[in-house]
Amino acid sequence: MERAVFGTRTGEVIVGYGPFTAHADRPHAGVAFYKNDFSLSEAKPWLIPDRIEVLEKPPARGPIDIDWAEPDPAGFAEVFREVSGAIGRGIIEKSVPVVTAKGEGSCTPEDLLASLLNLPKSLRPYGWIGEEGGFLGATPEVLFRYFDGRIYTMALAGTARNDERMLFAIDEKEIREHEFVAQTLIAKLSDLGMVIRHEREILDLGKLIHFQTLIKVELYQYEETKTLIERLHPTPALGPLPRTDETMGMLTEWRERLGCPVEFGAPFGLLRDGDFEALVAIRQVAWRGDQFFLPSGCGVIQESRLVNEWRELALKRGAVRDLFFPS
Repeated sequence: MERAVFGTRTGEVIVGYGPFTAHADRPHAGVAFYKNDFSLSEAKPWLIPDRIEVLEKPPARGPIDIDWAEPDPAGFAEVFREVSGAIGRGIIEKSVPVVTAKGEGSCTPEDLLASLLNLPKSLRPYGWIGEEGGFLGATPEVLFRYFDGRIYTMALAGTARNDERMLFAIDEKEIREHEFVAQTLIAKLSDLGMVIRHEREILDLGKLIHFQTLIKVELYQYEETKTLIERLHPTPALGPLPRTDETMGMLTEWRERLGCPVEFGAPFGLLRDGDFEALVAIRQVAWRGDQFFLPSGCGVIQESRLVNEWRELALKRGAVRDLFFPS
């Protein structure tokens, strides 16, 4: 049976059960999930469930046996050189290639779902369990919440190990990468309403830390949810800067070449009682049959170095492995 999973900001884990009714437009009332791919190519992304429930008890976790193969460093190095070349030619200032570890073995959706209860407050569970495949994750990033004439969003960029916190706080490269994201996001929103930016802070995710800046917008007028999704996705932390048809095409080609699942980084949302919130689908495991995929991305700017970015990609995959496949 198809299922959609969404962790609310209050800590509930909502599960929607199929059969789902698909719609092109946001429903006027009730509960609906929003599921799309990174390119926003789904014609009917709004899915109305047959029923919903609050997941309170994790499913029984069975034995997990997956043989993982790490991403090819040569493939990433080639893409990294192309991204750096495009930056050098002035085509882009930043882009976000994604590499994917691939595995084969035995693991059920219930085994993965069991990891998504009792998460730290900073991580939000989400995902889709289909007939032949799906994805589940625990993301720290909210694309936006739209409620009562306000948008709540965040800039989340810059990554380090927790034991590097003091150095990370003054790292010019990481700060610059984060400010790319924060300033671009504010520029996208400034014509919609009054923008209020909070101070940059460090978000603690256990082994990893990120820079985070919270942003609120008091809208001048009503905006369509579809318009907001198209304006804000992909986040500057996952998309190219500047974002044009050309630079998005370049990023899509790099993602496809490196085997990135189409769901990675896409918006995944829940509409309930007129309150819509969309998460950014990162820190996930995807599957098709007995094939498993564990993607991780990194923001490449002029100051980026190949070895450092490769290390960051491994750190991010390691955090996801620790969540879903604890040793």
